[in-house]
Parts: sequence; C-alpha cells; structure tokens
Amino acid sequence: MIAQALAFLVDTLGTLLIVALLLRFWLQAARAPFNNPLAGLLATVTDWGVKPLRRVVPGLRGLDLATLVLAWLVAWVLNVLLSLIDPRLVLDLAGAVGVGAASLGASVGLAAFAALVQLVRLFIYMMIAALIVQMLLSWVNPHSPLGPLLDLLLRPFLRPIQSRMRPVSGFDLSPLVLLIVCQLALILVVGGLTRLVLMLF
Repeated sequence: MIAQALAFLVDTLGTLLIVALLLRFWLQAARAPFNNPLAGLLATVTDWGVKPLRRVVPGLRGLDLATLVLAWLVAWVLNVLLSLIDPRLVLDLAGAVGVGAASLGASVGLAAFAALVQLVRLFIYMMIAALIVQMLLSWVNPHSPLGPLLDLLLRPFLRPIQSRMRPVSGFDLSPLVLLIVCQLALILVVGGLTRLVLMLF
C-alpha cells in the first residue's frame, strides 16, 4: 500500500514536470509570446534543468532541443524510479499494452525507448486537450484571451486539414478531423511503438 502511494506520488509529479517541459517546447516551437503568465510559470518550474542543459544541447533552427531532451531524461528516470519502488507494478507505457516494471528496470534501453513512447503519448494527449478547450471556447467565450494562444499552438496542425477541407454550412470541421487523427495516432503509432518495445526487448 505504501509502495503504491509512493509510486502514485512520484508518477504524478514526474508526469506534471514532463508536461510542463513539453508545453514549454511547444510554445517555443510555435513562437508564442513569452510575456504571458503561463510562460512565466513554465520557465520558473523548468529553468533549473533547461538552462544548464542548453550548454550541452544546442538548439536546431529555433527549436529548444534542451527542453525536449530534458523531458525525455525525466521520463526515463521516472520509469526507472517506478520500477525500483515496486517491481510488481505494471507501467502502461503507451496506453494500450502493459510492460512489466521489473523488465523496465532490467533494461536501460527499454527504459529509454519507453520514455520516448511516453513523450509521444503525452504530446498527443496535450494536443487533444488543447483542441477540446479551443472548441469549447469558440462556443462559450470566443473572445477569451486564451483563444489566440491555442490558435497559435494548433494552427500548424489544423492548416493542412483546412487547406484540403472547406467549411460545411459555415462550420469548420478541421478540429474534429484532427481529434480523429490524434486518436488514430494513439492507437496506431503509440500502440505500434509499444509492440516494437515488446518485440525488441
């Protein structure tokens, strides 16, 4: 019981840190203005690791790879920690197939690959959440200050769909199409990566 409670606490805190790092990377990649409270919060929570890592990991075409690498390292350490807390735990690495925590702790390569799968899965969930919030705001409060930020984050993913699909009776269905694509990515891409982990290790 204590091991499960400790695993829950470590998993929750670790996942929140990974989400903060992924969101920071996403905001920077989308060239979002960093003068809003969310950006300040993310910088406060993640600067301790991002700034030192930037000395080792250079950026690439304006992308802050240090933030992404730190998110991957945190996910890697989190997987290993959870396997050490309770080897009987089963880590759901990709939302579809469970991998025994004991095997995760036994293989450094598996933990590293599992961390990559976790990042992909978390990012897709973040995109789904952003889409749902954007759709709700467009119906309830279209002039919300959060609207332009969500539009900036989602525009690179929605634009290709909008260029191929005209509005139906004045309704833009591209967010719904992107939601379906995200769900398919969770099933096919993340599920496929998980099966690859099981085959390789």
